[in-house]
Amino acid sequence: MMENGNKKVMVSGIQPSGELHLGNYLGPLRHWPEMIDEFDCYFFLADLHTITVRQNPAELRKRTLALLAQYIACGLDPEKCVLFVQSHVPAHSQLGWVLDCYTMFGELSRMTQFKDKSAKNADNINAGLFTYPVLMAADILLYQPDAVPVGEDQKQHVEICRDIANRFNGVYGDVFKVPEPYIAKVGARIMSLSAPDSKMSKSQPEGCVFLMEKPEDIMRKFKRAVTDSDTERCVRRAPEKPGVSNLIQIYAAATGKSYEDVEAEFEGQGYGKFKPAVGEAVVETLRPIREETERLLADKAYLEGVYRAGAERAAYVAEKTLRKVYKKVGFLPR
Repeated sequence: MMENGNKKVMVSGIQPSGELHLGNYLGPLRHWPEMIDEFDCYFFLADLHTITVRQNPAELRKRTLALLAQYIACGLDPEKCVLFVQSHVPAHSQLGWVLDCYTMFGELSRMTQFKDKSAKNADNINAGLFTYPVLMAADILLYQPDAVPVGEDQKQHVEICRDIANRFNGVYGDVFKVPEPYIAKVGARIMSLSAPDSKMSKSQPEGCVFLMEKPEDIMRKFKRAVTDSDTERCVRRAPEKPGVSNLIQIYAAATGKSYEDVEAEFEGQGYGKFKPAVGEAVVETLRPIREETERLLADKAYLEGVYRAGAERAAYVAEKTLRKVYKKVGFLPR
């Protein structure tokens, strides 16, 4: 079982808004199990955050359960970390409202993701889309973490979380631990197979390899992967060869080989041999994850047990923080 001894605490949320893909796995996800050894980790499925965009209710439930299974299959052992569903711990929403009242309108209006998401959802610019960084701050501060893993697109959210915590502490004393951003190992930066100048994304399904995809579909995508129009057709990394460079990176990440070893292995063989070899390496890398996910999804009782136990463990910690906050702001105890 997870122990809360001398380890520092880390918290991270994952939105069940779409399928996991190869870029997610070879990027940060493959390194997350290493964090469990270093930190006491709280990983939650951020279903409250997903509804800033309209969702199909049945699909959201299905994706939430599937994502839980995939994370376990990728190595997040529920015996060694806390895995739970955000909406199962009411303290997230309760603290979110309190922190709304300690967050300035101007701070939220400067958030770049609000501007981006508003542009993409012009017919549904709702209040949740505007205030969700405050809920994100509550998600973090409830667990008094030492660190929050961040990528480039999340730095602003950790900054506003720290600002809110410092403002609240300035009024009421040391209520919240102010977390530090944690630059986790990010792994490979995987690009789209169909447009290698952009990151792999579910918005470009033909260039995206999903973790649960059938092997034959994965092979088809790699055989059709964009390479280069040069006449040389040799397997080597170069700025003018983004397609081949991306495939070399994928093959290296999937096999554990160095870039130089990959180039030497396929010297003089051309793309016709190289692309199927990359596909086969990816199929074998993802096979155990897909098979374990399918096994877990067939055992709904086990998954329900995981998220119920996770919610209990998370709520125990979160409610202690919430009671402290409620007392500080002057609410009567129940």
